Amino acid sequence: MNIVDSSLWLEYFAGTLENNAIIAAVEDFANQRVSIICIYEVYKKMLTDKDETAALAATMFMQNATVITATIQIAEFAAKISKQYKLPMADSIIYATAKISNAVLWTQDEHFENLDGVNYFPK
Repeated sequence: MNIVDSSLWLEYFAGTLENNAIIAAVEDFANQRVSIICIYEVYKKMLTDKDETAALAATMFMQNATVITATIQIAEFAAKISKQYKLPMADSIIYATAKISNAVLWTQDEHFENLDGVNYFPK
């Protein structure tokens, strides 16, 4: 299983991804989970930079994968992760979602660079 972080989703929608492995992970809906936090972050960024039509199209596309909503288990685990790794709230929820889902997190966000279970791709 994979979880693609908001940073890579935004690159995908901008058409700036050049790494075929990342593109394949983004488009492999059968093996992908999407954190509800990524839906929020992508929608907000697209709404800010483009418009509501683009934001809705992006998040509807993301919903081709299985969306994982926030649960008490994810929230509590994310709090522990945030404390341990000094991650911001959104990042800790995304990482906790990946860990609880037994998924690999794909990202270019440097907060995750040295964490277990992460495929990090620097910009």
